[in-house]
Amino acid sequence: MAGNTFGKLFKLTTFGESHGIAIGGIIDGCPAGIKLDFNKIQEDLDKRKPGQSAIVTQRKESDQVEFLSGIFEGVTTGTPIGFTINNTNQKSQDYSHIKDTFRPSHADYTYSEKYGVRDYRGGGRSSARETACRVVGGAIAKQLIAGLEIVAFTSSVGHIHLEKETNELDLSLIESNPVRCPDPETAEKMEKYIREIRSQGDTVGGIVKCVIKNVPKGIGEPVFDKLHAVLGQAMLSINAVKGFEFGSGFEGTELKGSEHNDLFNPDGSTKTNLSGGIQGGISNGMDIYFRVAFKPVATIMQKQETINSKGETIEMQGKGRHDPCVVPRAIPIVEAMAALVIADFFLQNKISKI
Repeated sequence: MAGNTFGKLFKLTTFGESHGIAIGGIIDGCPAGIKLDFNKIQEDLDKRKPGQSAIVTQRKESDQVEFLSGIFEGVTTGTPIGFTINNTNQKSQDYSHIKDTFRPSHADYTYSEKYGVRDYRGGGRSSARETACRVVGGAIAKQLIAGLEIVAFTSSVGHIHLEKETNELDLSLIESNPVRCPDPETAEKMEKYIREIRSQGDTVGGIVKCVIKNVPKGIGEPVFDKLHAVLGQAMLSINAVKGFEFGSGFEGTELKGSEHNDLFNPDGSTKTNLSGGIQGGISNGMDIYFRVAFKPVATIMQKQETINSKGETIEMQGKGRHDPCVVPRAIPIVEAMAALVIADFFLQNKISKI
């Protein structure tokens, strides 16, 4: 299987399956001499882990990361950082009913067609459990660039949208509710809606908005490795993501050039930021912001028509522990992938100026 490594200089390779002994990763290219704050790494993992509230999957995993190499007395040594996260609460029997069945909108069918074999226990390698490894890599990437601030939050769940602009929000309230929406009134509506959807045995999608502050100017490589292009690749690699837009996004198509252009201030900043902090594929020092769309989780607790490995039409129903809405737990994953992108370009920038 190819495609398990992300990055060019700051590289993360992940391994493991949802119901295997452990998942883990190797971070290569991390500079020596970075004193790591392990509490911050664990804090990010705790935001992603299952069982943290009543509106997410009730699988119980502590998600405690164990570092195997590349760190000595809390400081990176410049050698590969190896780590593992043990799986301790697998219930593989919950998936025995789909051993020879293809769940609608899952990776079951495509994995089987591509590899001729699949791990049906929780989706195996296609499970979102793999993203815990990304959170570890992203948490270390965040500590590579001094002053970098990455904040993601829930901006919509189904038809319920956060109407306020980012500058009108108190982002310190993101962790004050299980939905991770910084507006308490909207968060309450979102949580109620997710509970209703769950009671119906169904699922719902939503949108995560992310803002990256204090990004150095000049991050990104023109042509094929534009900063927004790699951010898009990073976000679209996350399970259940169906869309990515940055800056004015699709709404910008409704504006005229005279309305959309970001005029300069004498110091090089811009009066508006419809470019989303990126021009010509390179950061301009303004806040980078983008939105990531997540589809409804494919496993639902309702009967559906599908096919089995013999091509026969059958009826199936989801079992086990699943998220009715993946968006709240996706927040730290979006932040992690953004951090991996910025850290990688940050190191590339240093090399280009030698």
